[in-house]
Amino acid sequence: MTSPTDPETRYAISVQNVSLFHGEKMILENINFCVEQGRIVTILGASGCGKTTLLKGLVGLLKPAEGRFELYGKDISALHARGWLQWARKSIGVLFQSGALIGSLTLSENVALPIREFSNTPGQIVDEIVRLKLAMVRLGGYGNYYPAELSGGMKKRAGLARALALDPNILFCDEPTGGLDPVISAEIDNLLLELNHILGITMVVITHDLPTIMAISDWSIMLDGDARGIVATGPPKEMEKSPDPRVRGFFRRQSPGAKTG
Repeated sequence: MTSPTDPETRYAISVQNVSLFHGEKMILENINFCVEQGRIVTILGASGCGKTTLLKGLVGLLKPAEGRFELYGKDISALHARGWLQWARKSIGVLFQSGALIGSLTLSENVALPIREFSNTPGQIVDEIVRLKLAMVRLGGYGNYYPAELSGGMKKRAGLARALALDPNILFCDEPTGGLDPVISAEIDNLLLELNHILGITMVVITHDLPTIMAISDWSIMLDGDARGIVATGPPKEMEKSPDPRVRGFFRRQSPGAKTG
């Protein structure tokens, strides 16, 4: 990856000298990184290292105390609330850790919700888009099911379909394989790789799951709570050989599989 100031590369995301607080406590201090268009970047680290705090900053839910978040050159912290929301609804999608599906709505209704709320798409076309999105995440035929009728992996995929409903340029995923068994986790990993390849969508994935990190990452960024920032960046296969004991210890918890796809 090149520097945030390199004029030769177009970045989907640029994080410049950002410091973030949770209440009075500084969580991340003066961090810098960029994400190139079309890449899958994983943000990793132990619990409490600041991954969720960083995600909140990237999606505009937490304003930095210092520095700036840029998405396609837009300083999101400088946009007023209405301007940010209008732009973000069409430009970014978020897959929440829990899936965050509305239990009283069917899968089709969950996926249709952002389309109906934030676009003027005619109803019949909305129905076609919903069918396409569900098929895209291998849930064709499940449109009339309710979230309570689904397995954990199916809920994740349904949440992914909703996150993709408005064809975002950037997809943020918070622990997409959290709580899933290894077989289902691998299915989610392969689906993310497939969507990245077919759609060219930029993905930022928050995770501490080693098989996921090794399977999908073009680039990884490791955070450390004590350092309040980034302690390593690079392809994960190189990071696991790091001389830094914090990085090496993280990657040596088990023997993950190699990247595929």
